[in-house]
Amino acid sequence: MKNIITAIALFVAAITSAQTQFEQGMGKAFGLWKEGKNTEASALFERIASAEKTSWLPNYYVALVNTTSAFSEKDKSKVDLLLTKAQDALDVELIKDQNNAELYVLQALVYTAWVVQDPMTNAQKYSARIMENYAKAKALDPNNPRAVFGEADYQLGGAKWTGVDTKPLCAQVDKAVELFGTFKPETQFSPKWGLERALETQKSCKK
Repeated sequence: MKNIITAIALFVAAITSAQTQFEQGMGKAFGLWKEGKNTEASALFERIASAEKTSWLPNYYVALVNTTSAFSEKDKSKVDLLLTKAQDALDVELIKDQNNAELYVLQALVYTAWVVQDPMTNAQKYSARIMENYAKAKALDPNNPRAVFGEADYQLGGAKWTGVDTKPLCAQVDKAVELFGTFKPETQFSPKWGLERALETQKSCKK
């Protein structure tokens, strides 16, 4: 009996230690990202992903860090590398789980970064895929603020060329802002980004 109790205690201690290591690693990676050390943050998220196979979050953040970096990168060759790295990390998780709305939102964002890099070439290639991924995300989670906002934001970005009525899109932005107010992330590391951008877009809608 004593041996069983000891074994259980060691098992629980091992789980606790693993969780702590995961949490510490994730916290450190977020710290690097916040400091603007995107390359270092991405590398640490990659190391966590290779050690922690059960969580989709490390690879998700590898993809998110590299995608957001691509939006501000002017060097086309670097953009290609960043978005390829993002797609590779995202693919790992999409293969494992086709029912995660956050993964489809991020896929849409990766495609959007390609469009921003070269609108003339990539808008026609990726626009339908972007809308398809937002539709998948909303079907899985209609109240996901990133899905609702991302879909409206992308269409607003192209409104001056497509000529679509922006009022319904701005109404969706308002809805997304409300959803951000009630959204509760599943864990401390679950995605919760997007409100700041949504508020900026909401202000632009009211001009």
